[in-house]
Amino acid sequence: MTSRLRSSRSAVPAPADAHPPSPRRRTVVKAAAATAALAGPLAAALPARAARQTPAFLHGVASGDPLPDGVLLWTRVTPVPEATPGSGLGPDIEVSWTVARDKAFTDVVARGSAPATAASDHTVKADIRGLRPATDYWFRFSAGGTDSPAARTRTAPAADAAVTGLRFGVVSCSNWEAGHFSAYRHLAARGDLDAWLHLGDYIYEYATGAYGTRGRAVRPHAPAHEILTLADYRLRHGTYKTDPDLQALHAAAPVVAIWDDHEIANDTWSGGAENHTEGAEGTWAARQAAAKQAYFEWMPVRPALAGTTYRRLRFGRLADLSLLDLRSFRSQQVSPGDGDVDDPDRTLTGRAQLDWLKSGLTASDTTWRLVGTSVMISPFAVGSLPASVLKPLAKLLGLPQEGLAVNTDQWDGYTDDRRELLTHLRAHAVRNTVFLTGDIHMAWANDVPVNAGTYPLSPSAATEFVVTSVTSDNLDDIVRVPEGTVTALAAPLIRAANRHVHWVDTDRHGYGVLDVTAERAQMDYYVLSSRTRADATATWARSYRTRSGTQQAERVYDPV
Repeated sequence: MTSRLRSSRSAVPAPADAHPPSPRRRTVVKAAAATAALAGPLAAALPARAARQTPAFLHGVASGDPLPDGVLLWTRVTPVPEATPGSGLGPDIEVSWTVARDKAFTDVVARGSAPATAASDHTVKADIRGLRPATDYWFRFSAGGTDSPAARTRTAPAADAAVTGLRFGVVSCSNWEAGHFSAYRHLAARGDLDAWLHLGDYIYEYATGAYGTRGRAVRPHAPAHEILTLADYRLRHGTYKTDPDLQALHAAAPVVAIWDDHEIANDTWSGGAENHTEGAEGTWAARQAAAKQAYFEWMPVRPALAGTTYRRLRFGRLADLSLLDLRSFRSQQVSPGDGDVDDPDRTLTGRAQLDWLKSGLTASDTTWRLVGTSVMISPFAVGSLPASVLKPLAKLLGLPQEGLAVNTDQWDGYTDDRRELLTHLRAHAVRNTVFLTGDIHMAWANDVPVNAGTYPLSPSAATEFVVTSVTSDNLDDIVRVPEGTVTALAAPLIRAANRHVHWVDTDRHGYGVLDVTAERAQMDYYVLSSRTRADATATWARSYRTRSGTQQAERVYDPV
């Protein structure tokens, strides 16, 4: 029966068993129609040259998805002042790009051009090929006599290269209203990143003051209302990309990004979202399509398939990176404590994506298999009992067999997908799998056990490093207590009930730096002095590594 049910999983939205959206208890905010209202915050920021009708690159430049022979370049041009993001206004304009081996652009290796049109919100992408592997390049755009800022990018190593080391910045959950993006500034200043990973919630969809600010927004969103339409999503992306720290990081290294829910709406699943009211806010299909279109317009990301972000990149023989889309194909979330989390006919990944992930991990010939996942795969349960007691009792009472899950939006709400994946890793002796995770606004270092109830007597199939939020609320922000208060109380309880958890910090904001060699993969965790101060400092907090062949995390006492 299990096999038959698994085969019914689909890579298309809305599984047949999906529950209908539950009734909502919130105020529905309707979209404003006036372009002036949408555009005001950005129009006020236009420099004098834009006011004189000359083109401007107000949203910076970026690169992403590095390949051994190429990289994807991105920018957005404002041809005239009224051509603000989402406005649909402004003439088409030809935008050229130049790629060089030096910052002075004396050694040019590639040139080209493309039109920036209102139909694409005046965004431009250039998928450059013919470059050398593992090489730094500089690039810039030009339009109407105006040059963009120059930026650095870097290609991936050749597929068969013997790479001695890789270094990635790792971030997640950046709420504009909750604070400044100092984490991006500190990563940009390092100057040593091969790339940086954004693991989801690059933007947030809520109305001003509606999420994580407790009535104290550090800086208001634009548009001020909850974003619903294509124009809304475009303007929200445009607002975020005016941030100087975000622009600095995009100009320092290529990004590798996946989405989570807030790029669309809170707790997105294939057929809806918690933060969407069908009818009053339009159809879910229209909102989802608008959000995805704006994302691919505004992000230097190559869609592997239409409307998805799952794909795989390779960095020589040292590592490959599988990137997951855990929103487009999932079944609807169930309530905590609901035994349906074990239902084999429910899915987080969709059948096609799970098969793709399993086969890719098995076939990989790299030393390390990195997996970018927007939600935590390690079990996080309360009320854990020995497996010999838990499973019969859970079956009798209709409870989840792996403990009472706290957050069913993550892999805990879809235990059959997780069990199938982890069992596959063990059965095929797939070693050195490291999950890199965001979403939960906390920092974690975990082993990923096949059977949490008997761990550590039973084996670990992988390790997981979870980064905290850039600005989005931690637990101390939510309960309004001094930083560190909740961690001091909660961390011992979490670790006692989840023996695969080596460390958890529930309270601080920051970022991670993942350093990979043939011998180990190490995550250095950095924390910010403040999320509300634009000049916040960053301090190293902790480091954990997994040594090759162990599938276990261990603490180290210095950053790389």
